[in-house]
Amino acid sequence: MNELGIKSKNSSVADLGLANVSMVYWNMHPSELVEETIVRGEGVLADTGALAIDTGEFTGRSPKDKFVVVDANTKDSVWWGDVNNPFDEAKFDILHNRMLAYFSGKEVFVRDSYACADPKYRINIRVVTETPWSNLFANNLFLRPTVAEIENFQHEWLILNAPGFKADPKIDGTRQHNFAIINFTKKTILIGGTGYTGEIKKGIFAVLNYILPHEKGVLPMHCSANIGKDGDTAIFFGLSGTGKTTLSADPARKLIGDDEHGWSETSVFNFEGGCYAKCVDLSAEKEPQIFNAIKFGSLLENIDFYEGTTTVDYSSISKTENTRVSYPSHYIDNAVTPAIGDIPKNIFFLTCDAFGVLPPISKLTPAQAMYHFISGYTAKVAGTEMGITEPTLTFSACFGKVFLPLHPTKYAELLGEKLKKHQVNVWLLNTGWVGGKYGVGSRIKLSYTRSLITAALNGDLDKVEYGTTPYFKLNFPKACPNVPTEILEPKNAWADKGAFEQTAQSLAASFVKNFEQYASAANAEILAAAPRVEVTV
Repeated sequence: MNELGIKSKNSSVADLGLANVSMVYWNMHPSELVEETIVRGEGVLADTGALAIDTGEFTGRSPKDKFVVVDANTKDSVWWGDVNNPFDEAKFDILHNRMLAYFSGKEVFVRDSYACADPKYRINIRVVTETPWSNLFANNLFLRPTVAEIENFQHEWLILNAPGFKADPKIDGTRQHNFAIINFTKKTILIGGTGYTGEIKKGIFAVLNYILPHEKGVLPMHCSANIGKDGDTAIFFGLSGTGKTTLSADPARKLIGDDEHGWSETSVFNFEGGCYAKCVDLSAEKEPQIFNAIKFGSLLENIDFYEGTTTVDYSSISKTENTRVSYPSHYIDNAVTPAIGDIPKNIFFLTCDAFGVLPPISKLTPAQAMYHFISGYTAKVAGTEMGITEPTLTFSACFGKVFLPLHPTKYAELLGEKLKKHQVNVWLLNTGWVGGKYGVGSRIKLSYTRSLITAALNGDLDKVEYGTTPYFKLNFPKACPNVPTEILEPKNAWADKGAFEQTAQSLAASFVKNFEQYASAANAEILAAAPRVEVTV
C-alpha cells in the first residue's frame, strides 16, 4: 500500500459486519479527504487552506445522550449516574445491527489509528465514518501508524460514526435520535445522529479513563503538558476560561499535548496525535501557535467567513460559541515527538476565582491536591458562555467530570499515591480576581501569572516565606520575583476586610456543599483537607 489511501469494492470490512457497503475508502491521505469533502459539497477551503465544515444540528457534545452498556464487566465498576447513563446490552446489539444496515449500499471511510504515545499502553483503533471530514478529524486527533504498521494492522477498538443515522428511542432505547454509546466488553463505540466530531475523540478518552486506572495503574488526565529545556515535565489542569491552553503554550518549553495524557510509573504521555482547539476570538496575537496551525489539512468546524471572502471571522458565534479547529500535533513547531515526557516535577491546577478569595498561587499538600482535584473548581464569568452575566460557581470533578467512567475518588487516590511517591509539587493557580470579587477587584495580570509559573518551575518559590489563608488553609508565598507582594495574600489585598471574610466563608461553604456527593467514597485524608466553615448561631 502506498502513502495515499485506496478505494476498494471488496468485502475487506466484512468482519465488521459491513459486507454490503458500495465502496470502502481505506486510510485516505488528508488531501484526498479534503477533495472528497469539497466534491460532495460538504465543505469549502478557507483562505489559509484549512477545510471548513458545519457539523449540523449538534455543535457540541450531548452529555445526556452518552451511554455505557451495562454488563457483567461494568455493572459494579462504572460510576453510574448523570455522567454515565446505563444502556441495555440487548438494546445495544439491536442498535448496532441497525447501524450496520444503515451503511449498506453506502460509501464508507475507514481510518486505522491508535491512542497512547507510550507503546506499552497503545490501543489500536479502527474508525469507520460516513463522511470524509469525520475521517479527517480522526486522522488529525489520533496517532497515525506508519505505512508498514498499517499493512498488518489489527484493531482492538472499533468506532462506527454515522451522523445521518437517527435512532428511534422507542426501538433503540436512546433518549432521542442522537447517541454515543460505549460497550467496554465488545470494545465498540457507536455514534449516530450527530456530526459533532468531538464525540469521536471523547469516546476514546472515556475508554482510556476506564482501562488505564482500572487495569494498568495509569492515571488518565484531562490536562495539557509541556517540557522545559532541562527535561522537566509540567502539567496544567483547568476548565474553560482558566487559561490552560494559553499558559501551557510556552515558546521556551516543548509541548507534549494540549488535552489528554496518562501518567504511568515512568512517564507522562499524550493520548492523541493532534489538537482540538477552540477558535472563538482567536488571533495571531493571542494564540500564535494555534493560529498558525490553521492550514491545509486542518479542519475548521462551524465558523463563519467575512462576507464575500473565505477569510474566517473568529469573532462570529452565529452558529455556536464552540467553534473549533483540529490539526495534527506536528503543525505546532515545538511539539515533542514522540509525545512522551518524564514524571512531572510540577502540576498546576488553574482556576479563575471570580470571588477574589484564593491566592494567585498556593502550594498544596497531597491531601489538599486530592481534595481540589476532586472539586475541580472555577467560576464562569461574563463572556465565557452565553447568558452568563454574573460569576457562576462551577465544579467539575478531576477537571473533566463528564469523561469519568469510574468514581472521582479512584482517580484522586491514584493521584495522591503518585504525588507522594515522586515528591511532585502541586500548585493552585488563581487566574481570576484579587482585591475583591468580580466587579470590585481586578483580574490578575497575565504577566504576573506567567511570572508565578516561572518562579514555581525554576524553584524560586522554594526559597521564600509562606503564609496560610483562613478557611481554605492554603499555603501561599509572601514574595515572588516580578509580582507585587500586596496581591499574594488575598485578605490583605481587599480594602473591605469584612467583605472578604463573608465572601471567603461563602466560597468555602460552596466547596463543602459540592463535595457532599463524593464524601461517602473519600478516605479520611481527603476529607480532612476540606475548607473550614464557621457556623454562626
